[in-house]
Amino acid sequence: KRKVLHRSDHPRVMGRFHNMTISELLNRYLAGERNFQRISLIGIDLMNEDLSQADFTQADLRQSRLGKTNLSQARFTVANLSEAILWGTNFSEAKLDCAILREADLSGAQLIRASLESAYLCKASLCGTNLSHANLTQAILIDADFSPGSDQQTDLGYAILKQADLSYANLSAALLYAADLEGAKLCRANLSRRMQWSDWPTNLSQANLKNADLSYADFSDAILQGANLEGADLTGTILKGADLSGAKMPDGTVHE
Repeated sequence: KRKVLHRSDHPRVMGRFHNMTISELLNRYLAGERNFQRISLIGIDLMNEDLSQADFTQADLRQSRLGKTNLSQARFTVANLSEAILWGTNFSEAKLDCAILREADLSGAQLIRASLESAYLCKASLCGTNLSHANLTQAILIDADFSPGSDQQTDLGYAILKQADLSYANLSAALLYAADLEGAKLCRANLSRRMQWSDWPTNLSQANLKNADLSYADFSDAILQGANLEGADLTGTILKGADLSGAKMPDGTVHE
């Protein structure tokens, strides 16, 4: 049985918080204030608002509903957003380094060029999320769901996922073209083409999978054209129907 670790008791997010009401937060923001570090707003309903460039460093926002809110260029470093509803939220260029997003719903969210270094996204829903050019170095994404949304694929094109833990993640039909997955853990991850998404194969063309753990992962019908698999662990990996043309294999040879 797999054991999932939690970081809700992370030492950097413990200590005294500042309680604040929604109206107080919005009034201060409208007055020009942007510093909301270490505030506590657990379970709030704050949808369709504009809080761009606000600083929520170390804030406690567990189980909050922030769907379709503009949080572009906002800062959530070490913030706790566990089980938060964040679908359709705009996090473009936001800072979420070391943030806790366990079981958060980020379906359809915009995280273009966002920074999520060492973020904790275990069991998070990222269906149809746009993470192009995002930095997820050393992020923990165990059991995360990157499957398509109702009308769009999850976009991880050019994303940085170095040493990220994507074990057991569902990446079926995701766009991972030119993504940097060097040293990442994709053990038993699903990157296959599902029948219901037959027109959307998982696209890893030109992706960097050097030294990645791909053991027992399912790449059935995935596109791996020109991908770098040098040094990757392919123990038990399923590559049935995968397009490996031009890919560099674990032994350094190029697949024809």
